[in-house]
Amino acid sequence: MTQTQTRRLLITGVSSGLGRALAEQALADGHDVTGTVRTERAHEAFEALGARATGIMLDITDHAAIKPAIDRIEADRGPIDVLVNNAGYGLEGTIEEASLDEIRRQFEVNVFGAIAMIQAVLPHMRARKAGHILNVTSMGGMITMPGLGLYHGSKFALEGMTEALGKEVAGLGIHVTAVEPGAFRTDWAGRSMVRAERHIPDYNAVFAQLHERRSENDGPHLGDPQRAARAMLEILKVEAPPAHLLLGSDAVRLVGDQLARLQAEFQRWRKLSCSTDA
Repeated sequence: MTQTQTRRLLITGVSSGLGRALAEQALADGHDVTGTVRTERAHEAFEALGARATGIMLDITDHAAIKPAIDRIEADRGPIDVLVNNAGYGLEGTIEEASLDEIRRQFEVNVFGAIAMIQAVLPHMRARKAGHILNVTSMGGMITMPGLGLYHGSKFALEGMTEALGKEVAGLGIHVTAVEPGAFRTDWAGRSMVRAERHIPDYNAVFAQLHERRSENDGPHLGDPQRAARAMLEILKVEAPPAHLLLGSDAVRLVGDQLARLQAEFQRWRKLSCSTDA
């Protein structure tokens, strides 16, 4: 890769999962990568990846710390060409059973943390009339499953914000892409999943289905994080990157099925929908 092709990426949540895979692949391609971590051990492990890897201690829910951190990166490391909002987690629980504190935390990380990062990076990108923002949402930002409604709510919010942002900055030389992974070989459903306390027996059937689905998919998922990373790096090379990028054949299938169901329902109720016009 020539110097003119080298980019500086800022990736949130590089300790594991898709964030780590993307950082590794970007470094292998010769890019500079700054990654956010939350522990000293993770900081040391990330910087051990090479001279182009720089870790910063940053909790994206500490909104007051984000802008100074971004300004320091720009001053010390150079322009941030690509922001990847990858940090996030899943909350399993019915909407009735989850506590408001658990719900607030889900949105603080998955939505408000990403927004705070974007607001801190955009002034620099606007000044240069260049940049690319990738928000890692999920196929769960376009489809829903019972028992994950609050996680879906956070990802639907991020999807809507991402698409609108892309339209707002379209004339400023900045690209915005929502990246929607399916099921990948990460610890998303394991260590990274927070589970609300169960206390309403009426929802036992919902969770029986959820756990049965997990048992059926107990083997390795189709999604390879390293291949996902390659796909994300690929769209950084094109002049007109997509507003939405599904990752994984399961995401393509499930989101496609959902869109077909929605279209069929819209057509079924078209007459009643249009009857409200004055």
